[in-house]
Amino acid sequence: MNESMTITLPKGTLEGTAAVVSSWLVGKGDHVSKGDPILELETDKVSMEVCAESDGIIVDIIATSGADVDESTVLGRLNCAEQAESSQKIASEASSDVSAKHEARVEASGINATEDTSKRHLVGPAVRKLQRKYGLNLAAINGTGKGGRVTRDDILAFVESQNDHTQTQSDVCASSETLNELKSEFVPHSPMRKKIASHMVESLLHTSPHVTSVFEMDMGRVIEHRNQCKMGFEEAGVKLTFTAYFLAASAKAIQKVPMVNARFHEDSLEIFKDINIGIGTALGDDGLVVPVVKQVQEKNLYDIASALQHQTDKARQGKLTSADMRDGTFTISNHGVSGSLFAAPIIINQPQVAILGIGKLEKRAVVEEINGEETIVIRPKCYVSLSIDHRALDAYQTNLFLSHFVEVIENWQIHK
Repeated sequence: MNESMTITLPKGTLEGTAAVVSSWLVGKGDHVSKGDPILELETDKVSMEVCAESDGIIVDIIATSGADVDESTVLGRLNCAEQAESSQKIASEASSDVSAKHEARVEASGINATEDTSKRHLVGPAVRKLQRKYGLNLAAINGTGKGGRVTRDDILAFVESQNDHTQTQSDVCASSETLNELKSEFVPHSPMRKKIASHMVESLLHTSPHVTSVFEMDMGRVIEHRNQCKMGFEEAGVKLTFTAYFLAASAKAIQKVPMVNARFHEDSLEIFKDINIGIGTALGDDGLVVPVVKQVQEKNLYDIASALQHQTDKARQGKLTSADMRDGTFTISNHGVSGSLFAAPIIINQPQVAILGIGKLEKRAVVEEINGEETIVIRPKCYVSLSIDHRALDAYQTNLFLSHFVEVIENWQIHK
């Protein structure tokens, strides 16, 4: 006996937002087991897999690649086979078009039809995404992962080696090409990039009147403290970054100015007790995600650094889930790590009311009074900005927060 069931997203997967079908990992007529990944989705934040909720056979694919879906969308249908004989009968009836459907699906996803499919099912979403992007055959790539599994680094190394070869050939041919033609290439926006673009326009132009205040801060004491502690942290497997200090200082400043840790609603300001700080994390050309470190006010510097490393590693490995970016109450954009001196970040996660920006650390000549005389000294400085939703906050709260933040950083206790 077979029971047909619809394939939908589990409740709470998208937190009410929409997603786009990236690709189906199985075809009509394929046998699947409970827990097997059957399709991939992309949102503006993460790529994720949808898994089969039961053993059975895929009998219908409704939501095709590129379709917008939410938790109410029927993605496809699965026949739950309770008897092996019945399963084989359905597979036999479907076999007439499985081969053609499979070849079309493989061609559409950029996978070579001669690819070793057993190896394909051993890779994760990040690898499949790169595979489709570059149109690669995994069978041609030597896997360094467990059991010969192809990893993200294997694909990047392979692509780089191919690019080097292509560049050499293009250099030879360049002299014979005319330079009068304007050459270009159209790169389609990924679903994540489209969502980010829409979200930023909505945040800046239609939702929040943004205002930014800028302070300068001295990083000398934090640098000294980090030099004292980083070896001990590393021995415990934790990298101590300046961003960990910024999270700790933000929590201290928020405790002085709780209104910064809030969400704006038309009839009220929702001020949170827990301080859950999102960290804007760039994924190169793939976009931006904001993993959240939760309950920062309860953590010491080691705990903050450990949680931060865990979340940012997951982000760069493409392993973040929607739960990793949920419940943020405040956001930090450490744009200085890429060389930016100053920026006025846009509030990424509406309806939060503020986002902190940290600029590049550099040595600057400043005038200080030493023993009653004004003296030019060299100090490690950076700019720190707070962009706020002016509906919720004013200059008073903004500058008070920055004053406390800078005070914590500039007066960090040094071990004696």
